[in-house]
Amino acid sequence: MQIGFSVPVTGAWATPANQVEIAQRAEELGYHSLWTLQRLLNPAGAADQTYREVPDPLVTLAYLAGFTRRARLGVAVLNLPFYPPPILAKQAATLDHVTAGRFDLGLGLGWMPAEFAAVGAPMERRGARAEEFLGALRALWGGGPGDASEYHGEFYDIPPVTMDPRPLQPGGPPILLGGASEGALRRAGRLADGWVSASRADPTTLGRSIEIVRGAAEQAGRDPATLRFVCRAAVRVRPGGQPDRRPLTGTHEEIRSDFEAIAAQGVTELFVDLNFDPELSAPDTAATEAMRRTHESLNAFAPITPSM
Repeated sequence: MQIGFSVPVTGAWATPANQVEIAQRAEELGYHSLWTLQRLLNPAGAADQTYREVPDPLVTLAYLAGFTRRARLGVAVLNLPFYPPPILAKQAATLDHVTAGRFDLGLGLGWMPAEFAAVGAPMERRGARAEEFLGALRALWGGGPGDASEYHGEFYDIPPVTMDPRPLQPGGPPILLGGASEGALRRAGRLADGWVSASRADPTTLGRSIEIVRGAAEQAGRDPATLRFVCRAAVRVRPGGQPDRRPLTGTHEEIRSDFEAIAAQGVTELFVDLNFDPELSAPDTAATEAMRRTHESLNAFAPITPSM
């Protein structure tokens, strides 16, 4: 199982300088990937501060691409209903070139009514729209330079057009679909390059979701062995020895032991995400303290021993 790390993307510590610092240190330590998330906006007066001060994920990844050389750069996830397919196709293709083919595109359906209302997108029939959206992306990315693309569906209708440059990665950046419902899982198996779990997913039941994705892939005539299964590990480092310890909460050693159980369920990649720990991302947490603890976790969860 490959190990990645999320840069700071929510709260006072989510500054460009801190993101670069964490990204470069993660590369030095041998992490496979670096991750961001999307939160477009929040309802005014919302009590939940989880998604406070979240920068745009694609701009952040483009910036980090200039300071990194090896790690893959991913977003988990963009809400596809907020974009027309050609806009996202162009952004993703450009970012694929900016990252030298290191970009992974995580996509989800969204869930916050205020965001849908603000962008003028309907929440109804999101699943059906998502299937067409993926077809439109593939059509726009397909072919060679100068080739015409078109897509005709119920929700999206693209006349014959050309969109260049095509993505650097053949077929476009790998698409990882989020979602926990059976319909979403089956969609990932049929249409995507893999599945990424949510921050609230139960780490002990990921295997059930993975089996649904694999089964759908087989029914669609695809090889499940080619799919990626990514776990967003929303860890919370706390004192050890708690009798009711939850997975991914505890000491660095306890959390690291949880990784083995996650890998045994069929997860191919895991990335450590501290952005969902209120002790680090809360409005009253000093950025210096959040960064200190982040570096501790970077060292503790590193897939290899750093060179001296």
